[in-house]
Amino acid sequence: MSRVVALIDGEHYPPVVRFALTALSAEHQVAAAVFLGGTEKVDSEGAEAYGVPLVRGESAEASMLAAIERYEPDAFFDLSDEPVVSASDRFRLASLALEHGVEYHGADFVFTPPRDRVVPCTPTLGVIGTGKRVGKTAVSAYVARELKSSGIDLVVLAMGRGGPGEPEVIRGDEVALTTSDLLELARQGKHASSDNYEDAVMSRVTTVGCRRCGGGLAGETFFSNVPDGARVADALGKELMILEGSGAAIPPVHADATILVVAASRGTGYVSDYFGPYRMSRADLVVVAFAESPMVKPGELDALIAAIRAERPDVPVVPTTFRPVPIESVEGRRVFFATTAPAMAAPRLAQHLEEEAGCKVVAVSTYLSNRARLREELQKHAGSFDMIVTELKAAAIDVVAAEGEALGVPVVLCDNVPVALDGSDLSEHVRAVAATAQRRSASRRGCR
Repeated sequence: MSRVVALIDGEHYPPVVRFALTALSAEHQVAAAVFLGGTEKVDSEGAEAYGVPLVRGESAEASMLAAIERYEPDAFFDLSDEPVVSASDRFRLASLALEHGVEYHGADFVFTPPRDRVVPCTPTLGVIGTGKRVGKTAVSAYVARELKSSGIDLVVLAMGRGGPGEPEVIRGDEVALTTSDLLELARQGKHASSDNYEDAVMSRVTTVGCRRCGGGLAGETFFSNVPDGARVADALGKELMILEGSGAAIPPVHADATILVVAASRGTGYVSDYFGPYRMSRADLVVVAFAESPMVKPGELDALIAAIRAERPDVPVVPTTFRPVPIESVEGRRVFFATTAPAMAAPRLAQHLEEEAGCKVVAVSTYLSNRARLREELQKHAGSFDMIVTELKAAAIDVVAAEGEALGVPVVLCDNVPVALDGSDLSEHVRAVAATAQRRSASRRGCR
């Protein structure tokens, strides 16, 4: 029988709450109740009114934390209601429960904390995001490069919506995959732009690619082969395993430390609302991506950083932007550039390529994730370019590389390098969080 704690309020008549607690005790061990507030229908708020120990604190969150520490519940059952607890309040309380591995049950919903189905022997560093297209894979590749350059022998465990049916090991540290290699893989039916290929190509490290389908509000997935991939990666005997999430999904593998990537332009809600607080609770470093104009409006970045610090004042926050860096020379070429960045960013990215890589950008397509529009733009500008530069994402291989081959035009892959905008040393932050992961790994017990 599971041990549970009920959440109750004073807007319900105490005999009614006691009736509900009695019904709940038929299937669970009701250890206590947390009083969330409300005065309309209560005179006495002690255990004698409800028949179970009552927990009260300065706030609902403080009371729940006290109940977790005192009773170690498997779940909270929310017997409260409006106006004491709003929908927004419930997400915050649920985030707190999930942070401590406790389920949160309501009348018509259940929130379950994402489970660590595998605890590797290898120290683990998670890189997760608040959603898709927040720059998570670019940050992950950067983290891998920086840690590799510092002498750490590592493996990246990546999961994606287009990942392989069986965990796939790519020895990016031994073999440099070319665009032609990736195109051949695409013709074999593989998603050759998946994150594990991007990591292997851009960072020249060993990667293990996995797949997942479905994503819950708190980051759980419906189906994945990530646990199998984690065991494969763990068996490689590396010094560190980077766990790369997919969209807002979190790998079902224990993370000793976590980097959270947040997009500056998506507002404070991804941090302070829904399960933003839960993701924030996991973070040891927050990287704010796309944090420059015109991607973010005046005041938005400050508001987001303030929201992050309100949740986690103890965690470093680094605002960044991305700069395209071709992995081969494009100097003197007329370039068609394909990217997943929004159209408003295209002029700045084109300018950077021209100034830093010495090419002439004749066209930019921001439709790398829209195959039909991408093909239209490639055909529209055919003849005006003698090289294609593309990010290794979305349709980069099965559309861009294939069209480049058909046109007889070379295709060069492009990295997205995060650059700190506040003068801080992002590399130093990355090394510090990796050291935290290794330290915590040394202190935890065993692996499974």
